[in-house]
Amino acid sequence: MLNNKVILLTGGTGSFGKAFTRYVLNNYDPQKIIIYSRDEFKQFIMQNDFRKEFPEKFSKLRFFIGDVRDKERLKRAMEGVDFVVHAAALKQVPACEYNPQEAIKTNIHGAQNVIDAALDSGVKKVVALSTDKAVNPVNLYGGTKLVSDKLFIAANAYAGSKDICFSIVRYGNVAGSRGSVIPFFKDLIEKGEKELPITDFRMTRFWISLDEGVELVIKALNESRGGETFISKIPSFKITDLAEAMLPGCEKKEVGIREGEKLHEIMITSEDSFTTYEFDKHFIVYPQMIFAKRMLPSDEGKKVSEGFSYSSGNNDWWLSVEEIRERLKALNF
Repeated sequence: MLNNKVILLTGGTGSFGKAFTRYVLNNYDPQKIIIYSRDEFKQFIMQNDFRKEFPEKFSKLRFFIGDVRDKERLKRAMEGVDFVVHAAALKQVPACEYNPQEAIKTNIHGAQNVIDAALDSGVKKVVALSTDKAVNPVNLYGGTKLVSDKLFIAANAYAGSKDICFSIVRYGNVAGSRGSVIPFFKDLIEKGEKELPITDFRMTRFWISLDEGVELVIKALNESRGGETFISKIPSFKITDLAEAMLPGCEKKEVGIREGEKLHEIMITSEDSFTTYEFDKHFIVYPQMIFAKRMLPSDEGKKVSEGFSYSSGNNDWWLSVEEIRERLKALNF
């Protein structure tokens, strides 16, 4: 599906961008992958790493300095591009709260720029990364991502006769990602701490790896018709069980939930149940406002029951302490 295609990846030097690029080079033979980002040093590091890792395929990579806030630069970068994966965003909750206008410029205005450039450049498919924080948002980051999601879905109305579709993939914090709880606990353990702080003993999270996140994007690129929000079926875990898995027998201290934080990661609300369909390994939420025929539900899925919701707290798939420990080994934690 990606063979001989040109792919542009915004935010391409981030954790997801590198994992996506690596996955595509290992599994497909693309014509070109354009890494679009604003940090020249991160591009320099990525170039060196991928030149060593993929000496025979490195010539397929292109590195473009650019910001999603710059529509003209995006248009130039998208010339001849088949697929766009939009991963660029300001993601740190406190930073977005303290710098709201900057979050709006990147996460909302940047999203609209990606849409406009794709519509004007002959792109075939655009997949944008969402987050659990966009569902019933309680912080500015989640609010900007909710608006971004709505923009990408509504963009299908502006396609007209053009052969292009826009869709969303949604997942929560990636296991082991920078700033998440796993490296935080690991740092404390390496410093000799015997007690681990837990924001709330009831707190749960979904477990998704970077590769699983990439595979969900590949699925969306392959199957989307326009307007879908793809959500993987993944296991949940308790933060208290994670602490036990990382430091057996440790003391746990409840320190209180942080500003803008939720007890559970929410992927699908009961209000979305009216347009949510279940598949073997994922859910698809279709928009409640249908802008084009292409956005109608697929015949392959099964409609969920009215009032259905999907969160890390009401999941029917839970990881045990031992299963968490095995998954940590796979992440080298």
